[in-house]
Amino acid sequence: MASQVATGAAAKADGNPNPVDFTVAVDVFCKYLTVEKRYSSHTVSNYRRDLTEVAAELDKMQVVDWSGANAFNMRTVISRQHGAGLSGRSLARRLSAVRSLFTYLIRHRHIEVNPVADVPAPKDQQKLPETLQIEDIQRLFALKGDDVLLLRDRALFELVYSCGLRLAEVLQLDIDSIDMQAGMVRVTGKGNKTRDLPVGSEALEAVQQWQLRRSELQRGNATENALFISNRGARLSSRSVQQRLKTLAQKTGISHNVYPHLLRHSFASHMLESSGDLRAVQELLGHADISTTQVYTHLDFQHLARVYEKAHPRATSKRAARRKD
Repeated sequence: MASQVATGAAAKADGNPNPVDFTVAVDVFCKYLTVEKRYSSHTVSNYRRDLTEVAAELDKMQVVDWSGANAFNMRTVISRQHGAGLSGRSLARRLSAVRSLFTYLIRHRHIEVNPVADVPAPKDQQKLPETLQIEDIQRLFALKGDDVLLLRDRALFELVYSCGLRLAEVLQLDIDSIDMQAGMVRVTGKGNKTRDLPVGSEALEAVQQWQLRRSELQRGNATENALFISNRGARLSSRSVQQRLKTLAQKTGISHNVYPHLLRHSFASHMLESSGDLRAVQELLGHADISTTQVYTHLDFQHLARVYEKAHPRATSKRAARRKD
């Protein structure tokens, strides 16, 4: 990578680290995201990767550190990376990371202006999220057995689908995060924001069955408070959950590539198709902006026609009139 990024040649003459040096600033900012914002390790890793890639591009343009970035060279960076094949969505995420870094640097008075405040990301053609059919969901959860790992997996995935949880959210749950009697789970989402979500009866039953057997996996690790633990008694890792879900889907004969976020997509789509309440689905998903939720409004025409005929007063009147005739 670039000289000052790779070698960390960011020390001032007096030996103190330069707060706007590419590497120093990214390290400090990522520590802030971890400690103060409580972002997941996966999210912080994405921030670090995006910021490091942008820093490398700036270095190629002879920009010494973050203070040397301006709107022109940032637009050039985005244009080059788009030309290299990076999608508009990835570039939007990358710009968001850089924008957040500059906001942090401004707050701590290391720089005065955010050079990417008005830099747009190239737009891709919007892709609809993948979802599972309800029949596939039913097949996924139909696998029965008394194996403790199967009981754990079923409880975890039932909870993800029942509440539309992100993978990081379900892995952060502790034993006391779920109130079985009230049928509610308290989730900590992005930005350390909490939300209370209702839990369906099937998920509650699956979690209850898992809790009755959870001690079998503790392996003497009685202090671990995670709701879902591995066969070593520790909190589950994201990679382990991804692999377990993939294996479970294959066992039930589902041909799709099934991954945890697909269950969240499916939850959102099925809820929206049934209720039509975009605001409620936004709250359940924990989206800060409703435009993020609008991607799930891909209802088919037949569903829209049924809703219209049932709800619109003029459509109902005409239907009733036809029946009288």
